[in-house]
Amino acid sequence: MTLLTAGAAADPNRSPVFLSDLSEGQRDAEFDRLQGRLPDAWRAMRLNEPDESVVVVPSVSLDRLVTKAGAMNQALEERYLFLLLLLRQPRLRMIYVTSGPVDPSIVEYYLALLPGVVPSHAKARLFMVSVGDSTPRPLTEKLLERPRLLSEIAGLIPNRARCHLIPYTTTTLERDLAIELGVPMFGADPRHLALGTKSGCRRIFDEAGVDHPAGEENLRSFDDIVEALLRLRRARDVAEAMVKLNEGVSGAGNAVVDLRGLPGPGSAGERPAVAARVQAMALEGEAVTHELFFAKYAEHGGIVEERLLGEEVLSPSVQLRVTPLGAVEVLSTHDQILGGPSGQSYLGCVFPAAAAYSRLITRQAEAIGSRLAELGVLGRFAVDFVVTRRGGEWSAHAIEINLRKGGTTHPFLTLQFLTNGRYQADVAIFATPAGREKHLVATDHLEDPALRGLRVSDLFDVIARTGLYFDPAAQTGVVLHMISSVTEAGRIGLTAVGDTRAGAHDVYARAERVLLAEARSAASPRALRD
Repeated sequence: MTLLTAGAAADPNRSPVFLSDLSEGQRDAEFDRLQGRLPDAWRAMRLNEPDESVVVVPSVSLDRLVTKAGAMNQALEERYLFLLLLLRQPRLRMIYVTSGPVDPSIVEYYLALLPGVVPSHAKARLFMVSVGDSTPRPLTEKLLERPRLLSEIAGLIPNRARCHLIPYTTTTLERDLAIELGVPMFGADPRHLALGTKSGCRRIFDEAGVDHPAGEENLRSFDDIVEALLRLRRARDVAEAMVKLNEGVSGAGNAVVDLRGLPGPGSAGERPAVAARVQAMALEGEAVTHELFFAKYAEHGGIVEERLLGEEVLSPSVQLRVTPLGAVEVLSTHDQILGGPSGQSYLGCVFPAAAAYSRLITRQAEAIGSRLAELGVLGRFAVDFVVTRRGGEWSAHAIEINLRKGGTTHPFLTLQFLTNGRYQADVAIFATPAGREKHLVATDHLEDPALRGLRVSDLFDVIARTGLYFDPAAQTGVVLHMISSVTEAGRIGLTAVGDTRAGAHDVYARAERVLLAEARSAASPRALRD
């Protein structure tokens, strides 16, 4: 049992309670009390007060189909070290929590990027906290098991009235962490998470009047999938359909059913033929089995919907936020870079999205954002679309809402923090205060077995020798992330910034070429002796 000392310290007149003694309803009530302080904390963040602080807990609290190894969990937690750039605010204190210790040289790498700030001054206001637990579980779960560590973190907060929690996802674990620390959380209330499931998304799209693929939601079983497909075939001429888990992440919970060449709708042989196609459907997650997929489908539910086809099919997204003051803001648009067996796995992004359809998806995303704000949703979220071209006309269909930070969050905010620029949705460009247009290409998946031959120090040596860094004068170049996974997983991420879309691609291509060439040409001990 954990004593809520943080909450008691925030209000000395409240009697100490144990989190484990609180019912779900009582926890929600305590969370609501804390969230009521968030508007004032949000306003204070813009006043440069001496006791402002944030607690960053980048816990990947998601129900993944396949558990990730400890090294990748750590790397995903370190993916949000770009938030250290917030320390450009000269009085802000940051407490950044990870499962394992972060290599000091990685921290120094990010602090050196700070524009107009002495790194040592920022470092004095940064508190890196390691749980010391590399097991493949959510970071927040590990924290909640350690009351002494929670008390230590709470003690680092100078003023809870001017502090808030920055999570990656917002489950009941993060709600409980906010209660433990006695600070509000900038993110969606866990009670709203159903709106971000595949079934919940379709409801929101309907209510917002936004086009989305034909299909059905709130399905549970194999038979539900088959019956939904039969009804879809009777209503439309469908070549392919998607079967999606309600809580799938990065495309891994998706599958494609080929409906070509089947007996006609309503015929005697249709149902067994459709059932056979579902049994053999193509799974997007390479490590996912049909048995596991259907088990998760029965547990969490899912949807069936038409797979949209056209002369050209792309997958852009729009990022928005609802502030604690209730404002709906369009932050950015991206073209997603997808891969995997059927092209549904998220690999990276290009920013901003192409002008040919960026305004179209922005208008639809704004309608979705307004509906979410009406329902009380708070924080950053993204809306994924499928856009199809027939002739010279583009059409857009919304397919997913992610009520959390995602793969486009860290590249965009890295660019924003480094340049102090802003995305102008009405003209679909990102410009710095000096009016210089900027573009980026980013990935979390620069992978090659040869990269395992590089240590973190080797990686920084490559950067120094080859000029793979961000140039603050030109405001172009490369920023790396997920650096710690290079040796164990042979994988890193990077954000490449250029003055044009083509320029950003050129910066990215050079970075990829240089890093892989360096990794593959590393001299062996024998070569050094010879």
